[in-house]
Amino acid sequence: MAMDMKPVMALSGPPCQPSCQPTPQERTHRQKGVPGLMNRPAGRDELTDAAADAAIEQACRILRLPTIRAHHTRIAEAAARQKAGYKGFLVELLSMECDEREDRRRTRLIREAGFPRAKRLDDFDFTASPLIDPGLIHTLAKGAWIRAGQPLCLIGDSGTGKSHLLIGLGIAAAEAGYRVRYTTAAALVNELVEAADDKHLSRTIARYGRLDLLCLDELGYLELDRRGAELLFQVFTEREERASVAVASNSAFSEWARTFTDPRLCAAIVDRITFEAHIVETGTQSYRLRASQRRHTKTPAPRDRERSTT
Repeated sequence: MAMDMKPVMALSGPPCQPSCQPTPQERTHRQKGVPGLMNRPAGRDELTDAAADAAIEQACRILRLPTIRAHHTRIAEAAARQKAGYKGFLVELLSMECDEREDRRRTRLIREAGFPRAKRLDDFDFTASPLIDPGLIHTLAKGAWIRAGQPLCLIGDSGTGKSHLLIGLGIAAAEAGYRVRYTTAAALVNELVEAADDKHLSRTIARYGRLDLLCLDELGYLELDRRGAELLFQVFTEREERASVAVASNSAFSEWARTFTDPRLCAAIVDRITFEAHIVETGTQSYRLRASQRRHTKTPAPRDRERSTT
């Protein structure tokens, strides 16, 4: 049985080629107003400096490249003067972006650590603390003990440099890319008690467990009740042999029973803090007290000044 064939109507105009349809990238550029493929002149030489700068500006915003966005013009001018090739120009731009991104990351890690003040190891006066080995501290600053998940204990009286070393080592760790958190023992216990009361203790302990280094200052200054000591013990257990804890205390380990009144709990905490630990003793002579005494000695009393002027 023969079928009737109807003639196909030809479309007016030339047939549409696949390239006539905008690509997804072109549609994105058009929607965002990016001087992209659809609205770029046919010849590259016809692209004006202003249009190129606008395209680079918008692309850097989309790709989140703030350093390239801020410095591409200066780098391009320097490359033109030095007759650098395209690859050399690209390497310079990307290296600058990577360096500044790393600097921003270090700054962010230090800020998130919550240090109360900036105390760097370079500012520490080792001559005033003869018991502290500078070589040991500089070795600790390299962070091998953090990678191994080992504890650090700074033991000494008030004013002997414990907090300075604790913060300095914490800043060095943050600058090396480690996730660090500084807190005092009392502040941590209060946070844990509030978390327990609000029914999200497990999340809080897990958050502290994810840190590379926990810097715990002023352990031993205040007596902890049994609940606070048990909560603190949970944090130590969460990090045991896996993530580092650095502790600064003004009490010798034999005196920690005054902070943790339960003997068994105290023994368990000391065991976890000291296992494979690096222990630094800072001594008993307060640097701040000696500095105050020197200033007082150098400054004559008011009556002495009056006698010297008469």
